[in-house]
Amino acid sequence: MQLQVRRWFRVALWLSPVVGLSVLVGSSALPSSGVEKRGGPLCSTGFSALRMAASSAPLLRKVRVNPGDPVQTVPGMPPVLNPSNLYSGAASDRMSPAVGGALSRIYVPNRRSNNVYVIDPATLAVVDRFPTGPNPQHVVPSWDLKTLWVANNAEHRRTSGSLTSIDPKTGKPGNTIPVDDPYNLYFTPDGKSAIVVAERRKRLDFRDPHTMALQQSIEAPNCSGINHADFSIDGRYAIFTCEFRGGGLVKIDLVSRKVLGYLRFAKRGMPQDIRISPDGSRFYIADMHADGVYVVDGDSFVQTDFIPTGVGTHGLYPSRDGKQLYVANRGSHSTRGVPHGRGSIAVIDFATGKVEHIWAIPGGGSPDMGNVSVDGKQLWLSGRWDNVVYDVDTTSGLVKTVAVGLEPHGLTVWPQPGRYSLGHTGNMR
Repeated sequence: MQLQVRRWFRVALWLSPVVGLSVLVGSSALPSSGVEKRGGPLCSTGFSALRMAASSAPLLRKVRVNPGDPVQTVPGMPPVLNPSNLYSGAASDRMSPAVGGALSRIYVPNRRSNNVYVIDPATLAVVDRFPTGPNPQHVVPSWDLKTLWVANNAEHRRTSGSLTSIDPKTGKPGNTIPVDDPYNLYFTPDGKSAIVVAERRKRLDFRDPHTMALQQSIEAPNCSGINHADFSIDGRYAIFTCEFRGGGLVKIDLVSRKVLGYLRFAKRGMPQDIRISPDGSRFYIADMHADGVYVVDGDSFVQTDFIPTGVGTHGLYPSRDGKQLYVANRGSHSTRGVPHGRGSIAVIDFATGKVEHIWAIPGGGSPDMGNVSVDGKQLWLSGRWDNVVYDVDTTSGLVKTVAVGLEPHGLTVWPQPGRYSLGHTGNMR
């Protein structure tokens, strides 16, 4: 009996360090609720990826084992038509019946004028204007393509944020719905929820896509200035940019509706717009302080590249054929820029990751946000600090201008091709 006890004692002594090491490794890989609750700085790239891999391994799997395999999307999301080009559903010849009868117009929200200017792209004439709530930031097509929403986020500690509807068949505004801090607006890939980006609140509010009644909220305490987003090819997660306090990204599980983790770039910056690559493997992030585009692997949530593009990199728009990415460089690192800055437009080849062209704005400018025309031949961008809109020829880079209100921001071109809209100024699929 004593011999058996001694044997058990020796086994216990041998196992103790092994068990202790296992517990230490396991606990370090678990998500840290303490970091989430403290609201401290964004975690580093490596630690973020480790936390995410442990907390939600199924969401980090490759959505396809082999290129070209069908994509298993979340329930309710329309199928991916071409796994090699998720933008194929928004090609020039893919007009939805839902946009039938819509007027061909450019809708320009003017942040300091508190109104929307309406431009006829055929004549470059301002044909209408109407007031909105305070600080209109973006004009956003709804998931079902039947409504345009103006996001009025009422900055400067106001609580009068709202969403103003526009009927695209008449070009006229409709109801204005009170909504807390709507800097931007997106839609879940299944169309069941609108996502109001409450920038100052560091929060995402999921709402009914028609009535905007609140469904639930997700706090993102470590994402200061949460603003722009794009969605994985299968609809399981979204990545949002964090503009302030050095910048970074937050990854959101859209199935369980929770924060998966944060990523902070090695160099402090100010991330702005974000777009996914045609094959769904990479995300491109415009950074206004870094003067270029970060490239991040979506599944592993790790930075893989950086592409210099110009001063004040801001807006990102894929070409209609999904081969190029148009990059609006606002020409300034400041959130209060000046007219006639060093603004330009860079053109990135998706396949090579190389900059093919850089088109300067004649006389200087401040290209910000917008989108491409139905045929892809025009890129429409607001001139944030110049109070104009730019009509850019996507073949030659030739620029025409239209005078609008004060501080134009996230304009949209309507109608656009596509089966549904994920939000912003027309993130079409």
